[in-house]
Amino acid sequence: MALTSWKAFRFFDVSLVRLPGGDGSVALDQGSASCIVAGTTNLIVGTPDGFVHLLDQTFKSARAWKAHETGSITHIKQVPDTSYLITLSEDLSNEPQLKVWSLDQSEKKSGNPRCLSSVNVQNQRKTFPVIDIAVTSDLAQLAVGFGNGAVTIVRGDFVHDRGTKQRTVFESEEPITGLEFREAKTTALYISTTSHIRALTISGGGQGTPARTLDERGCAVGCMTFEPKSSDVIVGRDDAIYVYGLRGKAASYAYECSKKLISVHKDYVLIVSPPKGNFAGVNALRAFGGAQVEGLLNSSNFTVLDTDLKFIAQSEPLSSEVNGILSIWGDIFLLTVDGKLYRYHERTFQQKLDILYQRDLYLVAISLAQKAKVDPVQQNVIFRKYGDYLYQKGDYDTAMQQYLRAIDNTEPSQIIRKFLDNQHIRNLIDYLEALHEEGKATSDHTTLLLNCYAKLKDVDKLEAFIKQPGELKFDLDTAIVMCRQGGYYEQAAFLARRHDEHGLVIDIMIEDLKWYAEAVAYIVRLNPVDAFPNFMKYGTVLLEHRPIETTRLFIEYFTGQYRPKKDAVIVQDTPAQPEESAAGFGTVARSAVQNLAAFIPLPGMTMSSANSTSSAKEQQKTTQVVETSTAGDFVPYDVPKPRVAFSAFIDHAEEFVTFLEALVNSVDVQAGDKQELYTTLFEIYLHQASSTRAEEKTEWERKARALIESKDVPIDTSNVLLLSDLEKFRDGTVLVSERQGLRFDVFRSYTTAKDTTGAIRALHKYGPEEPQLYPAALAYFTSSAQILEEAGNEVDAVLKNIDADGLMAPLQVIQTLSTNAVATMGLIKRYLSSTVERERAEISANRKIISSYRTSTTQTLADISALATTPTSFSATRCSTCSTSLDLPTVHFLCKHSFHQRCLNIGDGREVQEVECPLCAEKYRVVREVRRAQEASVGRHEMFLEEVGRSGEKFGVVGEWFGRGVMGVRNVAE
Repeated sequence: MALTSWKAFRFFDVSLVRLPGGDGSVALDQGSASCIVAGTTNLIVGTPDGFVHLLDQTFKSARAWKAHETGSITHIKQVPDTSYLITLSEDLSNEPQLKVWSLDQSEKKSGNPRCLSSVNVQNQRKTFPVIDIAVTSDLAQLAVGFGNGAVTIVRGDFVHDRGTKQRTVFESEEPITGLEFREAKTTALYISTTSHIRALTISGGGQGTPARTLDERGCAVGCMTFEPKSSDVIVGRDDAIYVYGLRGKAASYAYECSKKLISVHKDYVLIVSPPKGNFAGVNALRAFGGAQVEGLLNSSNFTVLDTDLKFIAQSEPLSSEVNGILSIWGDIFLLTVDGKLYRYHERTFQQKLDILYQRDLYLVAISLAQKAKVDPVQQNVIFRKYGDYLYQKGDYDTAMQQYLRAIDNTEPSQIIRKFLDNQHIRNLIDYLEALHEEGKATSDHTTLLLNCYAKLKDVDKLEAFIKQPGELKFDLDTAIVMCRQGGYYEQAAFLARRHDEHGLVIDIMIEDLKWYAEAVAYIVRLNPVDAFPNFMKYGTVLLEHRPIETTRLFIEYFTGQYRPKKDAVIVQDTPAQPEESAAGFGTVARSAVQNLAAFIPLPGMTMSSANSTSSAKEQQKTTQVVETSTAGDFVPYDVPKPRVAFSAFIDHAEEFVTFLEALVNSVDVQAGDKQELYTTLFEIYLHQASSTRAEEKTEWERKARALIESKDVPIDTSNVLLLSDLEKFRDGTVLVSERQGLRFDVFRSYTTAKDTTGAIRALHKYGPEEPQLYPAALAYFTSSAQILEEAGNEVDAVLKNIDADGLMAPLQVIQTLSTNAVATMGLIKRYLSSTVERERAEISANRKIISSYRTSTTQTLADISALATTPTSFSATRCSTCSTSLDLPTVHFLCKHSFHQRCLNIGDGREVQEVECPLCAEKYRVVREVRRAQEASVGRHEMFLEEVGRSGEKFGVVGEWFGRGVMGVRNVAE
């Protein structure tokens, strides 16, 4: 027997069936049963005396009836999936009789199955045994093959017994050995003879054409069977097993042995080999071996083949010759000629696997599982066991392939531990990559994979891993961290950019790559919401390395003018030009932007455009990134308070000044924020002035002075005063004091600082408005010899102003100068002499005034006395009002004015004595009012005291109030 390359197993449990005895039992030996077939639910036994028995699973006769009155039942066929049963009895003296039974219909009287129709099969009046019968699934056609090589087709309505037609469709010189119908679009009949295998079209297209020869070799009786899944027939010959379709031989399997029977059970091909007692020399062996050899030579061999997987599922000898193969109830039954029945029960799938595992036949196990279509979990168990086997054998690559196939149901740590050493790192990479591909990787797996890439320095694989398209299949944060730890900063930045982690991109550029220009170029392409936290976080660093671009970014953002840059990638199919030739493009971004675009996609660019830039390395193309920014690109955003940016400018005073100056000059900054901006700008001016020297210091102080001197600058004076004091900026202190009217404080600030020049300047500026500065200046100028020398002629000017304004009495001046030994008599000689002369002149003038007052008083008293004691004569002849001649009645006044009575408008009842001179009445009224006011002021002591306290010449005030007659009024009152 061949097939030595096919592995043999024992996938079936074999047991001898104990057939029941007594009533209801049916003998199955060759003499008692003329025909035994497997039906749908019963074993069907035909006997030589024309009975049919239906055996149940206990092998007892569940139903029996007399099917044929004459002849022996030689063929039984149950139409698949129906209750129709066909029986054929033969009697060589008569034509074969064929009956169709309905097992689910019974005769009312006998209870036997109902016979639907009965037909005598014709063979052209030739008496030959029937070799085989075949029936279509619809019971419309039935084929009968005879030993003389003829095939008769019986067509008709067998179910309703409406008549049938018979026709011999095939004749040959070789006897028929087997028939099988093939039903498809056309119905064909496979016919086997001892010398040929043919296919004859019975109905459909091609009907009536001669039978097609499929093979020039035939087969023995019982050696052709139908394979339902493929609708092909399987033919067994001594050299091999063949499969035939309508077009010819489809497959063959070498299996050298004599074959008596062939059948199909599930996916298995069942073969029974006849006893070996018919070859040459058999008699000699029998004589030599005795009974043991005789038993061996009479034994048959039963083989179960899996032709798909090419292994022997069961093979064993049988002590008796096999009479039939039955496939029912999920098992295989072998019937021997002596009536014994052997059951072959297929082992469970797991039992088969155990057998294969014991022999390390994992490939067969895998194939078996795939053919059986077991669930993926069970298949993965096989893959894993196969991988373990290969791992133990040292075939690590193949073992990893199996582990990868079982990745769905395998704990990754079990596999990872096997490949942790450096020798197997590439296998480990394969497994970790598969975990990520299946979405089963954890952050630890990502870490391990990236470490493996780093250990092998396999940048290509690392980039392929992080740049794989589609959905993210690993932990992003872990991948970025590991790339940064391994020094693969560009890959980490690519990952962060691809998933819009802008903060991480900028962090990698600044902290790891030190790409400051590229970082600024990246930030200015972000939306305002994304740009703000990033340039605020790294503002100090960027100001240190890229001050101009960063300051511009701050200014644009805090003035509300920020617009994200947009870029267009232009790829030209021209040879690459030198860098100098590209310098002529006015709108082309700087080299930092070009480098960044070649490295990762810029914000606003799609990933596809980035890929096009990377492919430029393979093709010699010129790639340029062109910046575009239009008004339509403006994205509204809430402009933050300027103060939040101040911290970024620490240690970057010049850039801070630029930022503040731009904001205070911008019309887009809110007025409420400008006070703080001006205050901060003033502070930074002073700070710069204190940290520089010479011309720069002067320039910074000039800017600070101009800032606070401007009337439109809203800086709080207290802040100016505080900052000026902290930075020793006297001009600021002076300006605040001036604005608040504290001129004396300004002067005192100079004197405190011993700044004689400043004191003189302040004295000149504020002295006319603040005379009290002169006494203070006199005290300061004479406080030390050095100051006196610095003051020069200013002392004389001060003394002159004091003397002119009467700010100090000469005695007070002398007392002030006598506090120290600085001032000399020569310093005040001119002052004293002029003072003495002036006072002498004043005394002389006062005496003259007193003399005139006395003369006037004496004359007035004399006039009063004369009026009171001496008669007065009136010589006026004309009225002082109308200038006409006086006539009676006439009124004369002591003031020498005379009037007509009618000109005075004296009414009735009014006394003439009550009338005043109209011409002198106004003057007298004013005098009376003054006197009345003087009398009223007698009781207003607070006014008197206030004026005395306010005046520098207190005695003069007392004299003035005495002159008003206060004392006299008081005495009169008393």
